[in-house]
Amino acid sequence: MKRKRQDEQVTVGVIGGSGLYDIEGLTSARPIRVRTPFGAPSDAITVGLLDGIRVAFLSRHGRRHLLNPSAINYRANIFALKSLGVSHVISISAVGSMKESVHPGDVVVPDQFIDLTKRRVSTFFDNGVVAHVAFGEPICAELRQALLSAGERVGATLHRNGTYLCMEGPQFSTKAESRLYRQWGVDVIGMTNMPEAKLAREAELCYATLALVTDYDCWHESEEAVTVEAVLGTLHRNVALAKQILRVVMPSFVDPIDCPCHRALDNAILTAPNRIPTAVRKKLAVLIDRPLTQKKGVR
Repeated sequence: MKRKRQDEQVTVGVIGGSGLYDIEGLTSARPIRVRTPFGAPSDAITVGLLDGIRVAFLSRHGRRHLLNPSAINYRANIFALKSLGVSHVISISAVGSMKESVHPGDVVVPDQFIDLTKRRVSTFFDNGVVAHVAFGEPICAELRQALLSAGERVGATLHRNGTYLCMEGPQFSTKAESRLYRQWGVDVIGMTNMPEAKLAREAELCYATLALVTDYDCWHESEEAVTVEAVLGTLHRNVALAKQILRVVMPSFVDPIDCPCHRALDNAILTAPNRIPTAVRKKLAVLIDRPLTQKKGVR
């Protein structure tokens, strides 16, 4: 991994989804290419100042939107943000609505996930070290509240909680699937927050999502079939709102509150430190050095 310079230390990572490829108002911005043990992130990470807070912005699909949801290197993305010093990650994501009361143009700040992805690696701990992190509450409560407060201030139509179902994609749902998910009580459906949120927890990062509702999923009989054109049309209108929320939430990070998310690996690593291969420990040092040094008998 490429070593970071001191002036590249950042607090907030913003992962932009479809339609959000930059952040307005970012000053002293410059792109950084970060190398990780898991390969390259989706794109260069733009680091700059947003109202005095150092922010790292990463386009999830790449700025030219070349990566479909299954092709995104989620491990490299999260590892790269962690290596730059990020402690809080805000995910901006396009979603479909699964409820009549959640309208296109609304913003949902979910508190739960259902993971139906099939092809994606969902852990950093897959060879030489075993860890099991708690994930019952997958969203950081502190960061989620900060986003809700910012959304209220800019006049967004907010839904204060909800379940985000992450499907594999890149195709949209069949009507049968969509109707089934509604029976489960799902609020929104998307393709990108898993395994992103799981990896953020393993990396001891606070993580929360601004879910931008672009359409009713195909369950809605009175609506036309979901098309990319319709989705992007609504999304582009929502992107400006998301950028406003980002500006308003930044003062929350002037003196960020310590959070249990930052200690997610405490007691989660089951492999004894002296049993972890040297190469694995070096590879995952950014993630595991802190919790391992707190274990007794570290060697």
